[in-house]
Amino acid sequence: MLAVQVQKTGGPDVLEVVDVAEPKPGPDEILIAQEAVGLNFIDTYHRSGLYPMKLPMVLGTEGAGVVKAVGEGVSRFSPGDRVAYAGGFGAYAQMRTYPAQRAVKLPDGVSTRVAAASLLKGMTAEFLLRRCYPVKPRDPILIHAAAGGVGMILSQWGKALGALVIGTVGSQAKAQVANAHGCDEVILYREEDVADRVKAITGGAGVRVVYDGVGADTFEASLASLGRRGVLITYGNASGPVPPVAPLKLMRGSLYLTRPTLFDYIATTAELDESAGALFHVLESGAVKIEIGQEFPLAEARRAHEALEARQTVGSTLLIP
Repeated sequence: MLAVQVQKTGGPDVLEVVDVAEPKPGPDEILIAQEAVGLNFIDTYHRSGLYPMKLPMVLGTEGAGVVKAVGEGVSRFSPGDRVAYAGGFGAYAQMRTYPAQRAVKLPDGVSTRVAAASLLKGMTAEFLLRRCYPVKPRDPILIHAAAGGVGMILSQWGKALGALVIGTVGSQAKAQVANAHGCDEVILYREEDVADRVKAITGGAGVRVVYDGVGADTFEASLASLGRRGVLITYGNASGPVPPVAPLKLMRGSLYLTRPTLFDYIATTAELDESAGALFHVLESGAVKIEIGQEFPLAEARRAHEALEARQTVGSTLLIP
């Protein structure tokens, strides 16, 4: 069985295609024949060592497929069910075992490809928009990397909630993508001062919340874009981690700063089902459409990582076992 493993941390060249034995489900586990694996920026953090992990390891935290077998004590799923998951490691493989209580069943209207391209990103968007800062109608919100996988879901979902959606992108081509996926206004961050444009768009008021998955490169502009009592949610490190922040920086405008993680919002099976269910609802209703911008064979995971880190991808990226 083909899998992609990391023996040591580093660049994309440390990804190794290996042949491993087909796993068997243990108690409370399911065996999934994978049809698609989601590529996420967090995979590069695990590979590079930014988030230290025990090695060797099979990368990947998201995938979808069909249940091939169930272990002792599993009643949540049966062989033949279509399932998806987000969390843990071991997704870069043709088959994998997974805890039954942490997987979700797919409704008829959501394909395994769409699920693998959206579950982690979509549940991230769900908790950011509905729970970390509950977006209200007419709220002005700022979304960095609006043409990326999470950004496109945030933009569409934010628009469906009635927000004024402002996105930042790095090129005219990506601006067109962002406009087509929910952004009312798009800022070219390489050519324009982000905070100045935000203030111009909002009549000087600033935004209620900034969703920042970029990190170091955008942090100062994010703070400067907030209105009074605004919330900066920094949820990713695509440009590197944000340096230490002095609390006095938040004094201007009585600002709020948080660094949440998805897994604190889906810690229980009930929370997982609620978050995934909310995502599946907006997918089936058409309020959110998932753009699978590119697919790579699983054996070409190295090339996929190179494209992702070079910001050459649009929307979601899949690895196909």
